[in-house]
Amino acid sequence: MFLCNSGSSVSTEAEGSRAAAQPEEPEQESEVTDAFVLVMCLQLLCLYNKLSAASPAGEAEADEGEGETCSICFEPWTTAGDHRLAALRCGHLFGFICISRWLTGGGSKCPQCNKPAKRGHIIFLYARKLKAVDNTEEVRLKSRLELEQGSRRMEQLEVAQCRQQMQLMADENVRLRKEVEELRRWKAQAAFGSSQRASLSSSQRQDSSSGGHYVFSKAVLVSQTGGSRVLSYCEPLGCLLASQPSPQATLVPGFGVKKISTATLKPSQYVPIHSKQIRGLAFSRHQDSLLLSAALDNTLKLTSLMTNTVVQAYNTGRPVWSCCWCHDNNNYIYAGLANGSVLVYDTRDTSTHVQELAPLCPVVSLSYIPRAASSTFPCGGLIAGSLEGGCFWEHMEGTTYTPHILPLESGSCTDIQVEPDSRHCLVTYRPGRANPSLRCVLMELSRTPQTDSCSCSAVQTFTAGSSCKLLTKNAVFKSPAGEGATLVCAGDEATNSTMVWDAATGALLQKMPADLPVLDICPFGVNQSSFLASLTEKMLKVYKWE
Repeated sequence: MFLCNSGSSVSTEAEGSRAAAQPEEPEQESEVTDAFVLVMCLQLLCLYNKLSAASPAGEAEADEGEGETCSICFEPWTTAGDHRLAALRCGHLFGFICISRWLTGGGSKCPQCNKPAKRGHIIFLYARKLKAVDNTEEVRLKSRLELEQGSRRMEQLEVAQCRQQMQLMADENVRLRKEVEELRRWKAQAAFGSSQRASLSSSQRQDSSSGGHYVFSKAVLVSQTGGSRVLSYCEPLGCLLASQPSPQATLVPGFGVKKISTATLKPSQYVPIHSKQIRGLAFSRHQDSLLLSAALDNTLKLTSLMTNTVVQAYNTGRPVWSCCWCHDNNNYIYAGLANGSVLVYDTRDTSTHVQELAPLCPVVSLSYIPRAASSTFPCGGLIAGSLEGGCFWEHMEGTTYTPHILPLESGSCTDIQVEPDSRHCLVTYRPGRANPSLRCVLMELSRTPQTDSCSCSAVQTFTAGSSCKLLTKNAVFKSPAGEGATLVCAGDEATNSTMVWDAATGALLQKMPADLPVLDICPFGVNQSSFLASLTEKMLKVYKWE
């Protein structure tokens, strides 16, 4: 206003001077001058308002209106008309008429970001009120959070990998320690056998008629996961056969046998046979390499080890616990079932069994004694061992059998094995209240001619540890030392060892350590050398007689 008043005074004085100089000049010039001054005042007022808006006191109001006004004319844009809301490709907003004039008047760039633009790039936006929230800091924080989370996931992955590697190293360390302990045990066992041999007095060696002892030869891994149960020896092929679960259960499930060469004492091949655990293996005395196997899958099978294929299968209807061949007629085979009955099969008849012998308890062992005319026990037949006792089924002829109940202890019999030449049988009793230790009783079979009855009487008793949770198989066989001596061999579950006794004197000759309970024992001979094999659920240990 001050400027306007001073301007008016100046103009008035000028007018007076001009009037004095030229008194005849018209009043139109005075009106133009007043209009000019008014325009200048309005422009100065607008400049003052803009400066006030840019001051700190007006910053908040400017910020609030920034999203609602055109950046060219600073006027609010509208939803219709010439000043409606429009945008360029770069994203900046203007009033349509302002940006259109800007680009038409020679501008070729965005007024805010200087990116290339032209009139054809203008597009209309349909929004009544547009206001953007400043989330720059939020986006930055989210980006940093994602980076931190990614880094943490990588660190967790690295930690998990390190833990896995440490676990693998720990497992490998445990395995190596076990191997070292195993080697130490084998070394101690060999030293023990040597010291035991050296400590035996001459009188004990003469009484036992051993003339030697077993020395550890080699250990063979049969099953990495366990599950081995029974053992047998095939003389024609010169190999031991140990039952085991399939080493590749996902591809070939079930159970079979692993061949172990007696020449090299190395496992050679796995032969699949049954779908469930195998409980019995037996060979005939003929050189035909046919393996008879019994399993819990209700089958009895014949397998050719020449071709490694099953040539005959018999469905027994119940789990089979034991099996054996008839050594008087190789056409007959026997299966001891879980219900106590014994099924007789003729290999020439593949349809069904030809005879069923009366049920006892579950038949845990079957052994056949061939006829011997010169023996004090000339009969031939089948000895079936059950948990409640034993029965000798005298084989008369064809499929006719006469039963003779053997006078055994009831409720504790776990295994019966036979030495066919001496006509002795080895009966194993588990620990009980009356007898707290495992007992192996050597019995002599006899026949009474007057009554034609068969019986047995105890000759020698051998005791072991106080534990017997498994149905293990023991052995009675001729001593490799000869001279008519007999050895009794049994597994001691309490000490995880294989024990060898002299059958004549009852003296303990050797106690050979094992890692796990011994489940089966098998003597065999190769190249005029005698060996003894003991089987645990994982390992096979072979000892040589020296």
